[in-house]
Amino acid sequence: MIRFNNDYNHGAHPAILEALTRTNDTQFSGYGTDEWCDKAERLILDQCQCPQGKVYFFPGATQANLVTIAAFLGSCDSVICASTGHINGHECASIENTGHKILALPQQDGKITAGQIEKEARAYYEAGEAEWLTRPSLVYISFTTEYGTLYSKAELTAISEVCRKYGMALFVDGARLAYGLASPENDLTLPDLARLADAFYLGGTKCGALFGEALVLTHPETVRRFKASMKQNGAVLAKGWLLGLQFCTLLQDGLYFKMAARADAFALKIRDAFRKKGIPEYVVSPTNQQFVLLTPEQAAHLEKKYAFEREGTLEDGRLLVRFCTSWSTKEGEVEALVADIANA
Repeated sequence: MIRFNNDYNHGAHPAILEALTRTNDTQFSGYGTDEWCDKAERLILDQCQCPQGKVYFFPGATQANLVTIAAFLGSCDSVICASTGHINGHECASIENTGHKILALPQQDGKITAGQIEKEARAYYEAGEAEWLTRPSLVYISFTTEYGTLYSKAELTAISEVCRKYGMALFVDGARLAYGLASPENDLTLPDLARLADAFYLGGTKCGALFGEALVLTHPETVRRFKASMKQNGAVLAKGWLLGLQFCTLLQDGLYFKMAARADAFALKIRDAFRKKGIPEYVVSPTNQQFVLLTPEQAAHLEKKYAFEREGTLEDGRLLVRFCTSWSTKEGEVEALVADIANA
């Protein structure tokens, strides 16, 4: 069975395994106070052109999301996101469990607009700070979105301007950041994210690491006792150097973006094969996630050899499915899938 069902179905890039083996007999201090976390932080902030920032390493993305969002919110505050946002549909009410409400907005191709966000913010901020409403204090978006789509620099700039107008923080979930930045259709950079967002992270778990996410707080002075919040929520890894070492390895010599660009190229090759066969896309994605509509017969044919995600069933009986490439996808696997799509 060849897996195209997610982008975390292999261990880690060989360069990371080699680095872990090379340093395995070395002793380090714990809880992220080691030289590898320091080096990775300097590397990240340098590439983001954000010298005033601070980097925190999380074992996983759900922890990064809930700890960061809760740290920015007061007791009666809420977070705005797309209805398809990961925190709204895939994290088992982790945000609600911190005592905060999610204001989920209708999405288009996984995205929300500055206009939608401003309309939601006005309902509170231009209504005399109504005591019966939660205060929207943070906007959550992801890059890439749940449908593999991208926010443009213009779109993110407009969203950032609305956030600053109303004093809301902007948080970018970067679990698949590498695949977004490496896309041929992307016009955003790491310095752009550092300039426009209050917090964002570089995903590792889905982008070549064994595990881990590197969160950047662009103005850390606005959040009090952030690492204490991490500790309270079980998000501080005792062997923190394992995270710092992995991100050093990924970001040196451009490995992070090279392997993501390769995964994107494979995904677009798969997309072209579906188009050639006349199989429609559910949404046009320029990154490593491709969403298409298959008949039950086509799905059954492909499921003989390939694992992919069934996302739902349309009224006409067609299946919405996702094919996902990653840093570990092999060219031969893609060639085999392309040939089988032609015969589906």
